[in-house]
Amino acid sequence: MQSLDVISINLWQILISLCNLLILYLILKHFLYKPVQRAMAQRKAALEAQYAAAEEAERTAGETRRQWEDKMAAAQSEADQILQTAQARAQRRGSQIEAEAKERAESMVRQAQAQAELEQKKAQAGIRHEIVDVSALLAGKLLRREIKPEDHRELIDSVISEIGESDG
Repeated sequence: MQSLDVISINLWQILISLCNLLILYLILKHFLYKPVQRAMAQRKAALEAQYAAAEEAERTAGETRRQWEDKMAAAQSEADQILQTAQARAQRRGSQIEAEAKERAESMVRQAQAQAELEQKKAQAGIRHEIVDVSALLAGKLLRREIKPEDHRELIDSVISEIGESDG
């Protein structure tokens, strides 16, 4: 048989290759893997910090929104209260104006009634005065002559015509 020198197993070469592989692994681990791991950890920490900041911002925004909603509700409540107060004042003022108007109207009615009564009394006094005048005139004419029914009618007609002429 022939010897195959080409395919020979050299134990020292295998051990040296394994040592080279182990040294290369340790060098790569020390100079490449650990810095990459540190960079990944830093990146992960930065992402977690950003997530925490985003959650904090969201919480703050929610709190600010609740405060804004509370302020809006308070403002709406205050506006409703102001509106109710204004309506109550307007209603009171309207009642007051209505009462004053009624009082003025009643005063005007009383004044008109008093003036009407005064005019009525003047008219009654005028009528009494005319009745007295007519009676005196009638008595004067009766005394001048004796009255017959025709004379009586003429006397009444003449008195009525005299009263009508003095009124006109």
